[in-house]
Parts: sequence; C-alpha cells; structure tokens
Amino acid sequence: MKNRYIVIMAGGAGTRFWPLSRDVKPKQFLDILNTGTTLLQDTVNRFDGLCPRENIMVVTNESYRNLVLEQVDIPEENILSEPMRRNTAPCIAYAAFRILKRDPEAIMLVSPSDHLIKEEGEFKEVIEEGFEFVGGGDVLLTLGMKPDRAETGYGYIQANTRMPVEGYKNLMKVKTFTEKPKRELAEIFLKSGDFYWNSGIFLWKVKSIISTFEVHLHDMYSTFEMHKDKLGTEEEDQIITRVYSECLSISIDYGIMEKADNVYVKCSNFGWSDLGTWSSVREHNHSDRNGNTGNLESAFCYEVKDSIIQLPKGKIAVIQGLKDYIVVDAGDVLLIVQRSEEQDIKKYIEDIRDKMGDDLL
Repeated sequence: MKNRYIVIMAGGAGTRFWPLSRDVKPKQFLDILNTGTTLLQDTVNRFDGLCPRENIMVVTNESYRNLVLEQVDIPEENILSEPMRRNTAPCIAYAAFRILKRDPEAIMLVSPSDHLIKEEGEFKEVIEEGFEFVGGGDVLLTLGMKPDRAETGYGYIQANTRMPVEGYKNLMKVKTFTEKPKRELAEIFLKSGDFYWNSGIFLWKVKSIISTFEVHLHDMYSTFEMHKDKLGTEEEDQIITRVYSECLSISIDYGIMEKADNVYVKCSNFGWSDLGTWSSVREHNHSDRNGNTGNLESAFCYEVKDSIIQLPKGKIAVIQGLKDYIVVDAGDVLLIVQRSEEQDIKKYIEDIRDKMGDDLL
C-alpha cells in the first residue's frame, strides 16, 4: 500500500454553481449537498484506508492553496499549486513527475474533487481491484459508470465486451471514447449495453503515464522532463510557472486516453454523479413532500414544487407559486431561474461580467 498515491484535482472554477460557487471559492470547497462537509473533504475522506494519508496529493490553483490547507489534513508539500488553468493533462503530468521523483515504483490514482459517490464500500472494492490490475502491467485504467438514462452531459466509453480481461469482473479493453453526444446518439448508447459514462477517475503506474505523455504529448513531456530535478525544491513554484506557460491547455481524455492503445475500463455502478448542475444536486439530495430540496429550514414555501432553494444561514425567504425553479441567494447575488434553463447560467455570468466587472463572479 505504501507505493499507492492518490491525486485529487481541485482547481476548477465551478461556474455552473454560480452564484454560490465563485472564483474566490468554487464548488469543491463548498457544502453543496448540505451534509456538513465540503465536496473536497468528502473526496479525501473517501480514500481513507486505500493509501497512506501522506500519499494523498491535491493539485489546485495557487489562489486556492490556503483553502485546501484549511479543509484537508495532508502534508503541506502535497498541495501542488498551478499558476494558471491548463486543463487536466498538465495537472496530471505535474503530479506524475512529482510522484516519480519520490517513488519511481508508484501506482497513481487520479480523481476529481467535486463528484458524489453514494456506495463508498463498493467504490473501495473497485479501487482495490484497479490497483491490483494496473500494478501488474503497462496499462491505463479508467472507471466507467453504467448509465441509467440517455445523458448528454457526460462523455461515454465503449467497452469491448467480447474481450473481457481474464481474472477480473467487468474489466475490458476500451474501443472508443465519445464526448457529450446528442440526444439521439445517447439513446443508441444506452440501448447498446456496451457504453459507459466516463467518470474521470483513472489508475496507472506513474512510469506508464509518463511514458504515454512522451509518446502522445511529447512537448509537454519534454518540458516537465527538462525541469523535473527542481520539483520538490525551493525553486518549484518558479519552475512550474515557466512550465505551465509553455504547456498546451488540453484534457487528459483528448491528449492521452483517446490515443493510447493500452487503455482499459472497469465497468462499475457505485452511485456516481459528477454534480455538474443544480438539477443533479437535486437528484441526490433529500426532497420534502413537494419535491423541493436545499436548506429549507428558513424557507416558507407555498405552492412551491420540485424546486431547489439555497439560502444563506439566518436568511428567511417566503416563496410562493414556483414549480421547477432554482432559487439561490448568495447574499450579494440572487439567482431565480427555471431548472430547464440552467444551462444559460454561463451566459448570465458573461452579461454580468460585461456590465459589472468580475467582482460578483
């Protein structure tokens, strides 16, 4: 277990949860589900028992470093600060090269910081099996979630169901990746039975992923390779700023997973959601008898149904006659929008930026 490392990506802006999620404190640092813990804290706690706590790393934007320190009990040197957002490939390369210097025989798991997993016991069983599989060969493993609807907001993985890996349950070679299909194609995927949602959780040997960077993202590999001796030293922050300024902004899916020929998928079903929208939070939160969710203790609702209500502590709201609405009061910003139109939140943010500047974002 000592050569297992968990890397949690926590640098996203979380704009779809505006106005609660802001640039200064995005959703991974918030108690979105009203459980008393933040999404980042839930993610870190989820890996207890799977690796030593001192082997958990969090990669985040440098402006969130103090938030990570406040919320998570890991060694300070395990917080890797990104000077700018460059998507997931540079984030993973940074962590991989840092781990390689510490432990060349390391096995590495990468996870988002803001997802929900309901069946944590089953999740740990899947991770244990994943560690065993990647530890035995030069392979890249991703976790695929069994779909229960034709979701257009997720990426899909097609598994080669005719060629399962011997000795492992529901573990297969990947045939194709598809990003966020249109409704008609998502329906076909659902009916076919061999497509799974892409969870964004990956496992591999650190040497395997670095050698794959060398092949498929060679410029990025070369930049990190050139400066790897400075990682873990007092010069790291300065070097990483230089490295990131030269890195292409690209996801690990586009840059690596869709191109490599040694990619496998473990098909799972442990109650996963990427919590990408307010409506997805409603699906996983307790609802009152009228289908309303949120922190409803101080909300006086009359003829309100199937709505999401988030209020500041101590704020009382009287709401009447809404059905299928999102109501989020962040103190200085009040959002009231139909659930069916929440995809336009990014547009609203841009309009506010144009007229009011960045202070409310």
